[in-house]
Amino acid sequence: MNWVVESSASLRGVVSMPGDKSISHRALMHAVLAAGTSHIQNFLHAGVTEAMMRCVRDLGVGIEVEPPGGSATSGRLIVHGGQLRSPATNLDCHNSGATIRMLLGVLAGQRGLAVTLDGSAGLRRRPMKRVAEPLRLMGAEIPGDTPPLIIHGQPLHGIEYTLPVASAQVKAAMLLAALQAEGPTTIHEPGPSRDHSERMLRALGISVATHNQTVTLTPTGRPLPAFEAVVPGDISSAAFIFAAAALVPDSEVTVKDVGVNETRTGILDVLVALGGAVCIANVHEVNGELVADVTVKSSELRGMIVAGDLVVRMIDEFPIFAVLASQARGETIVREAEELRMKESDRIGSLAHELRQFGIPIEERPDGFVIEGPTRLRGAVVDSHGDHRLALALAVAGLIAEGETTVTRAEAYRESFPNFVDLLCSLGGKVHE
Repeated sequence: MNWVVESSASLRGVVSMPGDKSISHRALMHAVLAAGTSHIQNFLHAGVTEAMMRCVRDLGVGIEVEPPGGSATSGRLIVHGGQLRSPATNLDCHNSGATIRMLLGVLAGQRGLAVTLDGSAGLRRRPMKRVAEPLRLMGAEIPGDTPPLIIHGQPLHGIEYTLPVASAQVKAAMLLAALQAEGPTTIHEPGPSRDHSERMLRALGISVATHNQTVTLTPTGRPLPAFEAVVPGDISSAAFIFAAAALVPDSEVTVKDVGVNETRTGILDVLVALGGAVCIANVHEVNGELVADVTVKSSELRGMIVAGDLVVRMIDEFPIFAVLASQARGETIVREAEELRMKESDRIGSLAHELRQFGIPIEERPDGFVIEGPTRLRGAVVDSHGDHRLALALAVAGLIAEGETTVTRAEAYRESFPNFVDLLCSLGGKVHE
């Protein structure tokens, strides 16, 4: 499926985002381990979370969606947690690294279960040693480091472990296993990463102590309690709307009830540093997570340097950040972001190739890129490389390009932002299939 994008004159309005992908993943995994029935409001219904739901159902967990069919921005997930069973076939994690990593954490302590986790060709290329190794040290039986992965549930024990690279998904998998282990588990990270798991587990009464980049979970020896949760709007999806509002002239857009967890607000920090007009209002807490209304207006931007901890805090937003950088006066440099090469696509190489089609002068580096701006973009035929975030970023670039832009393989966007086209068109954007 292709998108055709036309230059847009102005974007204006108030919108809400689909549920946060990271929090939706974790809420579902916690509900699977909980005793009883849990209710999750504003759960993201998209490709990556649907893959996790299918796997969980194959493990014998009952899941209902209200209203039937759900939607991208509303509805409730009802999860009947409890005893898992061995599936009749391999679990297909599709192209979702979060699904396979977190399922490894859940299944590590499920004694007597033998499960094979597999996925797309892209997922099979993604190394899983970083998550398999600490789980093996806890007692899990996981031969091999790349999908398909076979895991045999075993009695687990707590460990103290230092992650070689800060990774919220590896940390989440270890915490899911730690809930089922004997004794506390301590995780040291070399830098900050998103802390949704810690916040959710504390809200459920679990002892999770944090100090700097060290997390210690002390299990209760009992299943998690059933719970009710509301998932905030996804700031990683909102980033595309923020960027569009900043770039398209005469624009002002408000995104309501979006998550503003400080481990995820790197995109807002860089937008301000670029010179963007950003207003954050109505900050409040929902299930341990900060939520706010964020308004962005069009503005002139200036170049900047992104490195260090900021890279981790906006690791999913670099495709759209590069589009912002193309319109910033001066040089923008991204470094220490080599992790981008191991995402759904090589988000340095594929991003650089596609942005050049618009006429953007981008220099690819091993750990990042350099862009000199501002550049007048010309409409082009560009490809998503099957990467949802690249598809969305290219569409936003098309909004400010002269002429018509075609984004091929645009269906990748359904992985995380299934109502993107409808939402953008409601603001005045010109995108159609």
